[in-house]
Amino acid sequence: MKTLEEIIAQKNPEARGKINEIVSDDKERFEDVLIRSNLLDPEELLEVLSEFYGVPLIGALSEDEIDRELIQTLPISYAKKYKLIPIKKDNQAVHIAFGPPLDLCVMDEVKSLFGAEIEPYLASGATVIDCINKVYERAAGIADDIEEHEGVITESDIPETEDILDADDEAPIIRVVNSLLFQAVKEKASDIHIECFEKEVMVRFRKDGMLHEVISIPKKLQSAVISRVKIMAELDIAEKRKPQDGRIRVKVAGRDVDVRISTVPTTWGESVVMRLLDRSNVMLTLKDLGFESYKKDIMDSLIKRPYGIILVTGPTGSGKTTTLYAALQKINSPDKKIITIEDPVEYQIQGINQIQVNPKVNLTFANGLRSILRQDPDVILVGEIRDRETADIAIHASLTGHLVFATLHTNDASSAITRLVDMGIEPFLVASSLIAVIAQRLVRQLCPHCKQLYTPREDELSKFNGDSELRGEDIKTYKAVGCKECVDTGYSGRSGIFEIMSVDDVVRNLILSTADSTTIKREAIKNGMQTLRVDGKQKVIKGETSIEELFRVTGEEND
Repeated sequence: MKTLEEIIAQKNPEARGKINEIVSDDKERFEDVLIRSNLLDPEELLEVLSEFYGVPLIGALSEDEIDRELIQTLPISYAKKYKLIPIKKDNQAVHIAFGPPLDLCVMDEVKSLFGAEIEPYLASGATVIDCINKVYERAAGIADDIEEHEGVITESDIPETEDILDADDEAPIIRVVNSLLFQAVKEKASDIHIECFEKEVMVRFRKDGMLHEVISIPKKLQSAVISRVKIMAELDIAEKRKPQDGRIRVKVAGRDVDVRISTVPTTWGESVVMRLLDRSNVMLTLKDLGFESYKKDIMDSLIKRPYGIILVTGPTGSGKTTTLYAALQKINSPDKKIITIEDPVEYQIQGINQIQVNPKVNLTFANGLRSILRQDPDVILVGEIRDRETADIAIHASLTGHLVFATLHTNDASSAITRLVDMGIEPFLVASSLIAVIAQRLVRQLCPHCKQLYTPREDELSKFNGDSELRGEDIKTYKAVGCKECVDTGYSGRSGIFEIMSVDDVVRNLILSTADSTTIKREAIKNGMQTLRVDGKQKVIKGETSIEELFRVTGEEND
């Protein structure tokens, strides 16, 4: 049998001379030192250890391959500590994936725990941990936790844990709330709604912009569940007569999640909404958001302008901030100073100075914006223009050589112009500073696993206002069906539809003449602007979304 040193020398001859230098402590196992030394790249290290241990390698682990009954036998804290996960059981042997290094004592413990022989496999530690986070769920579900509850939670019951999945001995009410958080993150929900009614407490998740009922909690547990949430957010649990807002950061299945808490008193008790922001999400690019190639080119040219103001409009939850973050990420470079003022700061971006609005110390959008201008910025992002003062400062900033991004709540691009004028901004200031307005919505994407070909009815086609691309009996679109993968909704994920109105000479003259939004929109369309509905039609034709979803989001507006 070859020694570990001989195997290393065979796999990587250049490393042979460095082997003796690695070992610094005779008491430490050679493979432990080898792993932390980074002498070999990860793949090479696994190959070396696989040959040394005589254990086969596993490249990837799928959560669908894991036997859920085996998971219930092994506590998640133990699995994470020793980097191991049971895969399946056959012929009285349990197949288990281990992350390096293998520990014979641990293998004996696991053998005793399962009461069966162990068939070991070797995988990277990161692969094993990732699989643990995906498949581990409480052995007792939310409903079981509720049934176990026998008393009201007290603050002393709350344990300090790194991950809400790690502890096994908490009070049932703590497990109820933790289970809700875990399930919401697992299902990629954006919000958890806890609503009090006369005889029950309803829990709903918002996924892809739509609310779905999850579970009904007995009325007698209402106070305990809400108190637990308020304690986590450091709110006053005795104050039930007025709204409260708070924030917590938790780790759920290895993912850092920011949770914004809002409580308001209702007839039958406090209503709680928990907004989830997954900080481990990768920043999206403009293409990822749903910009078609030519619209992406327009955006790329707009965001590289040296000065002016770009507005992104749409209702709450339409993805405005995400679009602006993607734009900032695109132009973020060491030679630009970028400062944002937001409420709240949703994602941290490396290299960008981000300011959180704080009314308690009079740090409003307007006051913060004034201070930002003294920081010598190149690019400024204003989270939301809410009043004339903020609008006035943002516009003057754009006129003095700054590129300003901001959001505004209007239904379409042309309405943003009339909104600014209605706020009291002089039309000539709007015309000279504004370079573009982007209106957007989010449409749910059809689940790729269950969407079905569908021939639209005549009445549906007629709503497309003569769009030739969707005329004729041979035109096929897709419709939502529902399956296990999409939790029977027929949809999975969302994509943006966009209306980009560049402020050219025609639009500028209309602004100066204080034309209404309908006139501005009509002229912009003549000059090539595509409305939200037209952009959505293209996604319908490509099979990305359905006719029904497009009309749900855009209403009965005309092109």
